Amino acid sequence: MFYADLHLHSPFSRATSKDMNLETIEQWAQIKGIKVIGTGDFTHPAWFREIEEKLFEEDCGLLSLRKQYKLPVPENCINEVFFILSSEISCIYQKNGKLRKIHLVLLAPSLKDVLKINHALAQIGNIVSDGRPILGIDAKELMKIILDLSSESIIIPAHAWTPHFSIFGSQSGFDSIEECFEELTSHIYAIETGLSSDPPMNWRLSNLDRITLVSNSDAHSPAKIGREANILDTEISYKGIFKAIKTGEGFIGTVEFFPEEGKYHFDGHRVCKVRLSPKETIRRNYLCPVCGKKVTVGVSHRVEILSDREEGIIPSQARTYKSIIPLPEIISEIKNSSLQSKAVHDFYMKAISKLGNEYDILLNIPLKEIEGFDSVLAEAIDRMRRGEVIVEPGYDGEYGKIKIFGKRKDSSFKGQELLFR
Repeated sequence: MFYADLHLHSPFSRATSKDMNLETIEQWAQIKGIKVIGTGDFTHPAWFREIEEKLFEEDCGLLSLRKQYKLPVPENCINEVFFILSSEISCIYQKNGKLRKIHLVLLAPSLKDVLKINHALAQIGNIVSDGRPILGIDAKELMKIILDLSSESIIIPAHAWTPHFSIFGSQSGFDSIEECFEELTSHIYAIETGLSSDPPMNWRLSNLDRITLVSNSDAHSPAKIGREANILDTEISYKGIFKAIKTGEGFIGTVEFFPEEGKYHFDGHRVCKVRLSPKETIRRNYLCPVCGKKVTVGVSHRVEILSDREEGIIPSQARTYKSIIPLPEIISEIKNSSLQSKAVHDFYMKAISKLGNEYDILLNIPLKEIEGFDSVLAEAIDRMRRGEVIVEPGYDGEYGKIKIFGKRKDSSFKGQELLFR
């Protein structure tokens, strides 16, 4: 079994850290516990040159970082990391009388295939200005071009529920996969659920039953790698991953954000600091109670509109999922200090040096072993694993907040009235 994070970005994408180079991506994949990591942005010529320079293709169809570029990691985190060729495309176009803005994740089986894809995309639009290029082409037509060039490439609708740039988004998306991809729908094997939704929300749509629900970090900085990922039990190869995504065989499940922490879980209007549940939005006729403008309809609301099942129904083919809070966020709460503080950084480094990579700490290491390192951390992780968290849902581009202890860090909680998820 291994973890795979298939979607992230390079320094050539907007609002992305300059530290997102290949050597640092590999370093942080080890720290997080990720075995297969996306290259991101293979469509950008300068980034593709770095991929060619710093990585080499293995017989399994994945790539490895050349030895001279490897960076040190704590001994307990050292592990072999493979790269999978990945990128993201933004398609903006008119269809059926409406402006559509759809993001797609692309996975390719070889550098040779990427060269063909990049050459074709350069004829359509500008692939130099941004690591995630914006192309004025129908998502279905883009898919047709890519599959004609590289039949083993995979096209996955990215962060499928995000309001502004996704296949089901409330602002510019579609009501079904079929409406977007028409006769090519059978070639869509997966959707990326995004940070603001989790598998149970997607299970409410019966037409997604055949679809593999994947989760990725969409990281723009090294520390965000692995905030969501996929759990696979296949051979570590492109073909193994392709088969798992296409058929579900060997696809165990996903590691998830608590969806309330995502930036678009609830409805709202960030400028006015207004957050609304779907019921409140409907009651207020979709208008902000402060300024009277239309609110941004979030993921929870959109799922409610498109669903044909009640909450709690688990389809027969459903995969497992595990909800996590990133370890630095847990430490930040324990230390009552900012994520960027020295106290949080030092505690984090001590934890992974002593216990192992972040995923092992969050998901796998017995609580008694963590308690031997720090009893409060063990208590926090126990509560996280059981889903006993306090939620403040995100809305209109504002991240939500997930707390474990609230205002107090002791285990008694006497006299407190806390709303647990």
